[in-house]
Amino acid sequence: MSTTQDIAISVRDLKTFFYTNNRCNKALNGVSFDIKKGKTLCIVGESGCGKSVTAASIMQLLPTLSRIEQGEIIYHADRGDIPLHALEKNGRHMRRIRGAEIAMIFQDPMTALNPVYSVGFQIKESLKYHMRMVGRAAHDKAISLLKEMGIALPEKRVNDFPHRYSGGMRQRAMIAMAMACNPKVLIADEPTTALDVTIQAQIFELMDKLKREHGTGIMLITHDMGVVAELADDVAVMYMGNIVEAGTVDEVLRQPTHPYTKALLASVPVLGKGKNQDIKAIRGSTPDPLNRPKGCQFADRCDFAVAQCQTMPEETHITPTHRVMCWRYKELVPNG
Repeated sequence: MSTTQDIAISVRDLKTFFYTNNRCNKALNGVSFDIKKGKTLCIVGESGCGKSVTAASIMQLLPTLSRIEQGEIIYHADRGDIPLHALEKNGRHMRRIRGAEIAMIFQDPMTALNPVYSVGFQIKESLKYHMRMVGRAAHDKAISLLKEMGIALPEKRVNDFPHRYSGGMRQRAMIAMAMACNPKVLIADEPTTALDVTIQAQIFELMDKLKREHGTGIMLITHDMGVVAELADDVAVMYMGNIVEAGTVDEVLRQPTHPYTKALLASVPVLGKGKNQDIKAIRGSTPDPLNRPKGCQFADRCDFAVAQCQTMPEETHITPTHRVMCWRYKELVPNG
């Protein structure tokens, strides 16, 4: 069992709702997990399940027509516990934490980078604000960060504007900004989507270095189960605003107990089995978040659904670290 000393951020019963046209979208409906120091938590699930909203809630970067309705987000800083959910979004305290102690790599670099400032200026802005680094020292640090990201001719490209970078280069520049201050917690929202596999490996190696040398806790949002198997210490599987299964990477990938987790794993092609292997797509599609079905949100797509699934299942601990939300989980547990 983890203690508070091992945990960087605790999220408990988080409910984040969006309000549009007099309708309420319960994007997160009671999410709980821990980001541990020096460990990687991978959050997986289909698009629209609430992964990015979870990241935005922690960073206090939610849009205007949304708010945290319930729950808490506690950052266990060296100077004491800080309730992030209670801080003003654009207040001085949150701005000091955001970028320096808790950094985020956004999914879309084109909208995250400011088009009217050079890439170097934007990296140096973070160094100046959080680390009081200016002049030649900040300029050299920005060049060094771009070089670490595998960007050719960093001495020249540091002065270029984002539109002169390719999609992959913009992604790497944004990762450089996030890693600039050696944050205590790094939230990465599909950080290598636009990158080739060689650069992906370099980025993950840098993230692993942060984790080993600085004890950084990492929350990695991804669709790639190969990345999960390679990098994760813990895994949380999200569906329609709920964590339906969570545990260590071995527990979730080797002994999945929720039908959705099993379906995700069955839909991934296996290297070496050739083009004729049987890849099982998950039937149906995610329900309308503004018109949710009763009970288990996955029931309409589930091969194991029964009448009891019309009632939302309670969270059950299979082991101290492995939990699941499913009425029939015992039938899915090996030798269960």
